[in-house]
This record gives sequence, C-alpha cells and structure tokens, in this order.
Amino acid sequence: MASRRYSIVIADRTSGVIRRFTLPLGPTVTTTVVALALPILIGLGARWSARAALDDLTTTNARLTIENENYREATGQLSSQISALQAAVDEIGATAAVDPAASRAMEQLPAVVRSRAMGGGVADVVLGTALGPGDAALAVMRDVLGAIEHRLDAVRTGVERRRSLADATPSIWPVAGWLTSSFGNRRDPFTGGSDFHPGLDISANHGDQVLSPATGTVSMAGWNGSYGNMVVIDHGYGIITKFGHLSRIGVMNGQQVNRGDVIGFVGSTGRSTSSHLHYEIWVNGKLTNPMRLLASR
Repeated sequence: MASRRYSIVIADRTSGVIRRFTLPLGPTVTTTVVALALPILIGLGARWSARAALDDLTTTNARLTIENENYREATGQLSSQISALQAAVDEIGATAAVDPAASRAMEQLPAVVRSRAMGGGVADVVLGTALGPGDAALAVMRDVLGAIEHRLDAVRTGVERRRSLADATPSIWPVAGWLTSSFGNRRDPFTGGSDFHPGLDISANHGDQVLSPATGTVSMAGWNGSYGNMVVIDHGYGIITKFGHLSRIGVMNGQQVNRGDVIGFVGSTGRSTSSHLHYEIWVNGKLTNPMRLLASR
C-alpha cells in the first residue's frame, strides 16, 4: 500500500506562477521530530555532562578534604615533635652546666674512671634520604626529626652521666682550715722517723663542721683504731673518701649524702696530736693526692 503523500502549493499573485511540492508523510514527520528533539537531546546531554563534572568535582573535593586533614594532622604532629625537641635542647642545656671546680677536679680523675662514667661514645646518625613532594617530604621530615630526637636522647644520657660523675667527684675542701701535713713522705709526728702520709691533715678548731666533698653513700661510720672516729663515703665510679679523728660523727651507715652535707665534726680522736681532720681519697683502690682534685680555697 502506497504511503500517503502531501502537496504544498505556493502561488505567486504577482506573476501567477504556481509551484507544487509533494512530500511523503513518513520522512516529513521523522525530519520534523528530529528537528524538534535535537535541541532537547543537546540540552539533556549538556545537563548530564554538567552533572558528571559536578560529581567529579565533589569526589575531588572530598579527596582533597581528606588529604588536607591528613596533612594538618601530620604537620600538627611535626610541630609537637619540634616543640618536644626544643624542650629537650633547653633541658640538656640546663643539665649540662657543671660547677667549674667539679669539672676541673673531674678532669684530674684517671681516664678509666671517666670512660666508665661516660659509657663510651655516641655514634652519629647519617641521613641519606632526599626530600620529596607531599607525603614523601613529610615522611622524610619525620625520619629526620626522629633521628635528631634519638641523637638528643644519646646526648642527654651522656650529659647526665657527666653530671653524675661531676657530682661524685670530691672537689671541695671538707673543712675550713690550714694544711699542716701534705700527702706523701713526711716525718712521723710521734716517732720522728720517716713515714708515708696517705692523705692531708687540715688543722681546724675543735667542733668545726666537716662537709662531704661530693655526693655518695656512707659505707662506714664509727671507730677505726688510729683514725679514731671515722667516716668513709663511697661516691661510686671507684671513688672513696675517708675522714679521721672526728670528735663526733654526724651520719649513719648507708646514709645518702650530697656535696656540702655535714658528716661530722673536727676532733683529735685516735692517733692524733691536736685537733685536725685527716682526709684521704681512694680511686680504683689506689691512694690519690687530694690536692689534685681540691679547688683553690
């Protein structure tokens, strides 16, 4: 069955010319529908494209928000780590201060004693990682700060050990007085013969305070033959001090003492000719001349 056809007649009134156009129904309707639907389809496509772009932007924004939070958290952690390192540096600076007299006395100790106290050297931390962008840069910064923190811990340990040795080094005069007998060979005050004097005799008034020259633990407090009333202090690191001829003892066995604490009082007990303090220093089981460690009066 033949399809319907429509004719369009165009007449020119001036010339009387008539033009006739015959159009089939199906193609005409299709063309018309396409012409009308095309703008609608273009609009829908543009809308779908815009929605897809908006969805992409929303996804990107959410990802950037998460990354921003992560970076903010990471930088916050780095800031806290840097503040902690600054506090550690300040603490080490304050702890590192050692009394000059104690420092000079400590340098006179045998190398083996200083080495034992320091516990060996501290290895340097070598970093060979290059900085990179983004997360890699933050990771490297954390590694660098971690390495610095590790080094500061090692330095802090060394400083604390040095401070501990300085506190344990007998560096002050145990009593205010004048030196009547030095360390070494001398004439025995009782027999007049040759004698080796193992310490210092410091003459002072009867009852004057005798001070601990360093931090330590009282290992003996009592009578000891020719020494009379005697106090022995173990300062650690192989350092021992002895105080003889005391009129009265002011500490007990096992008592902890600090530099400057009163441990007894000057007297003339035991094998003594007058009121004075007999003072000895032993390092690693060997007698040491106390004058090497004592600060100038």
